[in-house]
Amino acid sequence: MNLSQVKLIVTDMDGTLLNSNHKVSELFFSLFNDIKSHDILFVAASGRPYYSMIDKLSKIKDDIIIVSENGGLAIKNDELFLSNPIKKNNFKEICNLVLSIENSHSVFCAKNKAYILSDSTKLLNLLKEYYPNYKVILNTLEITEPIYKIALFHEESSERFIYPFVKHIEDRFKVKVSANHWVDISENKANKGHALSLIQKNYNITPEETMVFGDYNNDIEMLKLAKYSFAMKNAHPDVKAVANFETTNNDSYGVETILQQLLKAKRNY
Repeated sequence: MNLSQVKLIVTDMDGTLLNSNHKVSELFFSLFNDIKSHDILFVAASGRPYYSMIDKLSKIKDDIIIVSENGGLAIKNDELFLSNPIKKNNFKEICNLVLSIENSHSVFCAKNKAYILSDSTKLLNLLKEYYPNYKVILNTLEITEPIYKIALFHEESSERFIYPFVKHIEDRFKVKVSANHWVDISENKANKGHALSLIQKNYNITPEETMVFGDYNNDIEMLKLAKYSFAMKNAHPDVKAVANFETTNNDSYGVETILQQLLKAKRNY
């Protein structure tokens, strides 16, 4: 690998940059200072909402691009880079579908808040980590602001008990099993790959100059846009099938190990 040519680094958050305790390592923040000194553009791309990502990356938030809601929203230095909310008519259609799925719990993701149509104790406990700014509602008519993503939660397995009931709309919407308990639905262009392609075009960076890390199916589109695409050891089999390389898991500094190799290549170039 000739990592000396890399100009853009993109990483997923949960299961990738974050460890199992949902923390970013101090090693990463230390490495980031070197990354910045080499004028490498850094992008964090996640299914998380913007405010949750900012909380995790507050130390470096002014120096990076934040791609949240699986690519539905992108912000750099508090300025909107990309916004692709669900269209009103599509929102009604998707709501009618997802609210009919048994034992599925819906989270409607706006820019600065999540709306919850559920009384699942397990979900509400999880929201403290993933969607800390949330409001429990009784009806979707209470939502008056743009929604970027509808996240569906199942207490056992989203891939087994939710995905089969929504996969038939994949030809018109982006439907992703984004984690063990989650399926995400958004507009077709609201994906990490679309966001990455816009960033590459805007900064005149090629796939050969791009490095991407991911672990789950919502990372596949962006992994395809990078020569240096890395699946975590803990990644979904579909992700490993797409990525060109593999690194160690998210609890063994999988991202940081490759970044150390990259920085060494830059110094020796």
